[in-house]
Amino acid sequence: MTERLHPWSRYVALGDSFTEGIGDPEPASPGGHRGWADRVAEVLGAQTEDFAYANLAIRGRLLQQIIDEQIPAALELRPDLVALSAGGNDIIRPGTDPDEVASRFEGAIERLRADGATVIFFNGPDIGQTPVLGRIRGKVAIYNENLRAIAQRHDAIVADMWALRELKEQRMWAPDRLHFSPVGHHTIAMMVLESLGVEHGLVAEEPEPLPARSWRQARTEDLGWAREYLVPWVLRRIRHQSSGDGIVPKRPMAGPLG
Repeated sequence: MTERLHPWSRYVALGDSFTEGIGDPEPASPGGHRGWADRVAEVLGAQTEDFAYANLAIRGRLLQQIIDEQIPAALELRPDLVALSAGGNDIIRPGTDPDEVASRFEGAIERLRADGATVIFFNGPDIGQTPVLGRIRGKVAIYNENLRAIAQRHDAIVADMWALRELKEQRMWAPDRLHFSPVGHHTIAMMVLESLGVEHGLVAEEPEPLPARSWRQARTEDLGWAREYLVPWVLRRIRHQSSGDGIVPKRPMAGPLG
């Protein structure tokens, strides 16, 4: 019999591309991506019998879509552990109010906590050194402070991305500079487990230093990135399209990982 090392048996992950695992490709996983949520489930599932996991996240989802689509489906699964990442796609859009987004986020936490489930949710990472997104660093900080207060009011757990200084390393990020790489997802999974107080055998991965680049090489890479990733993202905003259009949850039902 497996020794039970934590109290949870039904874990549901909610959110957008971050929770779906974009940036961490794995052809053998449902949907073709692994990600931090799957990595956490792998550890939790190995530490207790009859463990079930569902992942309802879909890339591109805004907070209200997660509230309307994913939370009712999650509550039907009767989880005792919920992980939620939401609001990031709202915050990066021009004109959004971080206080208003946080107010709606709090309503979501109230619903998820109503039946006594443990809820862990993410604040935003420190994006001050990242291209394009760095200019909304202050907006993210305001949102984060709201989330800390929400966690205190509702006895929830914050997975503190802002404090995870390893995320400043460039190789923690995928080539699109918007999602995390496999090393980034691995690092975040460790942080989530530690935030939950779960012992684990995961080992921190130290990315190799990036080779020195000339100014010309850096500008060429920036232009290539803008052409391949930034322009399509902007066009989707203009056309009111989402990268998640037509995508369904990769693990809609709670079950064993195997």
